[in-house]
Amino acid sequence: MSGPRRKVLFVASECLPYAKAGGLGDVVSALSKELVRRGDDARILLPLYGSIDRRRFGIEPLQPICVHMGGEEIWAGICRGTLDGLVPVYFLDHGGFFGGRDVYGVGAAYDFDVRRFAFLSRASLQLALDLGFVPDVMHLHDWQTSLVAAYLSDLPPGFEPLADTATVLTIHNVEYQGKFPADAFPWIGLPPDAFRPDRIEDFGGLNLLKCGIAYADALTTVSPTHAREMTGEPGGHGLGAMLAARAADTVGILNGVDDDVWNPEIDSMLPARFAVDDLRGKFECRRTLQHRFGLEERHDLPILGVVSRFAPQKGFDLLRDVLPGLLDAGLVQLCVIGSGARHVEDFFRALASVHPGRAGAFFGYSEEGAHLVEAGSDFFLMPSLYEPCGLNQMYSMRYGTLPIVRATGGLADTVSDHDPRTGAGTGFVFVEATAEAAADAIGRAVRCWWEKPSHVARMRRAGMALRFPWSVGADLYERTYERAIAARRARDEAPEDGDA
Repeated sequence: MSGPRRKVLFVASECLPYAKAGGLGDVVSALSKELVRRGDDARILLPLYGSIDRRRFGIEPLQPICVHMGGEEIWAGICRGTLDGLVPVYFLDHGGFFGGRDVYGVGAAYDFDVRRFAFLSRASLQLALDLGFVPDVMHLHDWQTSLVAAYLSDLPPGFEPLADTATVLTIHNVEYQGKFPADAFPWIGLPPDAFRPDRIEDFGGLNLLKCGIAYADALTTVSPTHAREMTGEPGGHGLGAMLAARAADTVGILNGVDDDVWNPEIDSMLPARFAVDDLRGKFECRRTLQHRFGLEERHDLPILGVVSRFAPQKGFDLLRDVLPGLLDAGLVQLCVIGSGARHVEDFFRALASVHPGRAGAFFGYSEEGAHLVEAGSDFFLMPSLYEPCGLNQMYSMRYGTLPIVRATGGLADTVSDHDPRTGAGTGFVFVEATAEAAADAIGRAVRCWWEKPSHVARMRRAGMALRFPWSVGADLYERTYERAIAARRARDEAPEDGDA
């Protein structure tokens, strides 16, 4: 290829390995690398959070930047690093907005996030001008950067070079919409006519994701099934009608798995590597996992693994009746990594306390621990009430761990249910969002472990043979970029009201 096909600027709040609170960080990292490998000039703009180690990642200061917000000038620094030697990453350095260690505000601090991420969004335009990098497409992610689409639709004087820049908004989780009090609207700097129900206004307040849906040239979400689910209710979480109106501009693109990071054959975070034709390393990971979580070293019990945020959508309340009984009966072991809702933490904490040697839990997040749970477990629990895509079920299958999932969003698109006659399938799937359905799926999995080990072996091989390459998703994103560019061009060429 003689030169880059297109210039793409990712504007995001997360990117692995710098900052990650969920799957968004994995996607920004993996997709941008794949685009560069394909010949695109993809770059990333990310906040320089206080938790990011500048020395470790070789982040160097580049130049200052002046951003106009609500009639005031705000100066910040621009720093630069490189993601895995491939993707240029720009960091917005402002201690007042991003100097803390948290990616997102919690509790009362959440209301400040509207200013933090509006600043990031407005700064993306100034960055493009100051660096002379005028993107063909700005790829936006969730509510945190949705305002970029609105800013590009009402460019102030001096920003004319960005007039043809198209926007693609990826909705990673439609439940999280960026809702804030309306008093931040003047500071955000949108024109007065943006404060209306079909744009940013939402029951008298602000809804940043709604704003992005209204203004972006194209929309994507992270699985085909979720693209359908979110055009109605409850899947749209109040935005179903708006998303249905934009269905023709929306595509569901299944997330991929970064094989540089999630690959049991080369995974440096594991005590031993393994492959589909040699599982000895998996059994070593199993022993290490048992030791790490204080479990008895048993070879005759299946290990259930959990790595998750403890949010209501994750469905862990469905497990309250089934897990204690399985542990009481000595039929399983349980390893949990996660944090979030206090009552869910308390549930898993109680299981570990009441069942020492059978259940263990770590409250927080550990990337190394997540890899070990995926590699050392036999089954992985994802009883999600809804799941736009989900990555852990794909990681699980890659690591020979059979997912137990509800058929929603990307879980329905990636996991096939066990066939008790033939042993075909890659996991155990249930449909109804009930405790009874979840208990049945877990029961089927445990019975299969005890009664049909040949089925477990076959399903492991089938799951490990699956690949979810980012090359497939990148191709669909590139097509979406072209549609967004064409839509932007058509809008610019359309006659103004009153023109002949």
